[in-house]
Amino acid sequence: MTNDAQPAPGAGSAFKPVRPNATGPVSLSSGWSLARFARRSEAGALVGTVGMFIFFAIFGGKDFLAVGGVASWLNVASELGIVALPVGLLMIAGELDLSVGSVLAGSSVTCAIVSGYYNAPPAVGVLAGLALGALTGFINGLIVSRTRVASFVVTLATNFGLIGLTLGLSRAITGSTSVAIQPDTPDKDIFGYLIGGKFEIAVVWWVVIALVVAWLLQESKYGNWIFAIGGDLESARTTGIPVAKVKISLFVASGLGAALVGVIQTMLYNGAQVTSGQSFVFNSIIAVVVGGVLLTGGYGSPFGIMLGTLTFAIVSQGIYYTSWNSDWSSLILGLLLLAAVLMNNTFRKMALADRRRTRAGKG
Repeated sequence: MTNDAQPAPGAGSAFKPVRPNATGPVSLSSGWSLARFARRSEAGALVGTVGMFIFFAIFGGKDFLAVGGVASWLNVASELGIVALPVGLLMIAGELDLSVGSVLAGSSVTCAIVSGYYNAPPAVGVLAGLALGALTGFINGLIVSRTRVASFVVTLATNFGLIGLTLGLSRAITGSTSVAIQPDTPDKDIFGYLIGGKFEIAVVWWVVIALVVAWLLQESKYGNWIFAIGGDLESARTTGIPVAKVKISLFVASGLGAALVGVIQTMLYNGAQVTSGQSFVFNSIIAVVVGGVLLTGGYGSPFGIMLGTLTFAIVSQGIYYTSWNSDWSSLILGLLLLAAVLMNNTFRKMALADRRRTRAGKG
């Protein structure tokens, strides 16, 4: 765990953590500097995103930059981003959620069974799918908070358990692992609409959720609590931060994010598959880490997570616009993750060193 922010001395003192990307106002006279740029937690992610975009714009040709090409990686980024944003908040708080894949599939199948197999109104199916995600997140958060067992273990167990439950109930109820649905026009427009026939409505959901998360993390005391818990858990407890409630709410948000993508896919493709969603488990973590969030917690930003998601999507889709064998895509993603971790660590060390020098100068 990082320990950059410490509580003020004295009983009952307010805990005001210093956000790692809080640079303060930059005057025109101060000029731009690498230190100022590196102080941002998303600095490495921005360099990676721009670099990957230029790389594939050159080697992918005009098709990569065409409307269809942009839609291909932006659609991937939007679905992954909806999952990655709440997962990123959890990681800033020092926790992991490996159950998002099974939650996505379970919510998708639940929505399809309720509104497709039983012909309930699509809104009921949507609410049932989202409720499953929220309930799973609540159970994860409750177990982690009450037992202090590592969230990696708890959510991994939940992932396998929900996969089995979804498969078993789907076969028992419908006799199949795929369930069809014919959503009404309003529900299709909200969750499964294609803007211009190419861009998923998920792009709009992604941007809206990112704005909400950014406000929550940067402008509210709840955001302070998240950074405090990830930076120093025991200090956060001693200063009166409701650690258990914050963690449970973050797990619920993670479950809702995965469930929303499950509903979006169900409405978009007019059906659900039991086997869908497992790629989101580690892809979301990759996107968050590439976006500058530390696995140990206490450091990161929503903008960085969005950049990490874009970088992942550009690489995963961009390779298909080159003349290279797509079998190498996993190797490229692996190297990208390693490079991102090393680069983000370098930027973070530069930021912390600059902050220490600033504090020493004031002292």
